[in-house]
Amino acid sequence: MTGRIQIDLFSTLDGVQQAPGGPDEDTDGGFAFGGWQAPVMDEADGEQIMAGIRAMDALLLGRRTYDIFAGFWPRQLDGADSEIARKFDGIPKYVASRGTPALSWRDSHLIGGDLATEVAALRERHSDIHVIGSIDFARSLVAEGLFDQLNLWVYPIVLGAGKRLFPDDGLPTTLELLAPPTSSPKGTLFLRYGPGNGAPTAGDMSRADRGV
Repeated sequence: MTGRIQIDLFSTLDGVQQAPGGPDEDTDGGFAFGGWQAPVMDEADGEQIMAGIRAMDALLLGRRTYDIFAGFWPRQLDGADSEIARKFDGIPKYVASRGTPALSWRDSHLIGGDLATEVAALRERHSDIHVIGSIDFARSLVAEGLFDQLNLWVYPIVLGAGKRLFPDDGLPTTLELLAPPTSSPKGTLFLRYGPGNGAPTAGDMSRADRGV
């Protein structure tokens, strides 16, 4: 078995992915728009997100996102979001950290060695592994090509400052579109990308190397 690594990120039009879920999720840098996703989300992108959650058989998270999830989802097992909570609670959760955090959520496991080796081991253990949020960690996976699919829900909202998968000082890279984009009634774009062919190259729009 060779499992797939999927990265799920909710993004504004200007690429901000910080704290989509709630006001107190991540206030680093004085971020004041926590919970920005809720007002612009609709049934169509909700169904896409739920389809991914139902299919996954493991979570792979950065330390900060794990702490947020562990503090929230175990308390929602009988609430309005019980389907999500029970799914997350019932599957293994792997946490990427250089430290030795206490992992209190059941079936949680620390991975802290060589990233490529750890990801290869997870692929042999699971079929559909999802990274949700975890921006810094997701950035490392994309930079090293250690993913199969980057799922981006891009919402028609602009926030300015905030954490991004692709920051101004990020590593230049290319991506491959895996499926045609889809849109929701409220204007959300669902984009699916795989690893590209390394660093971007330059061309000349006046010659045949325009790529069109």
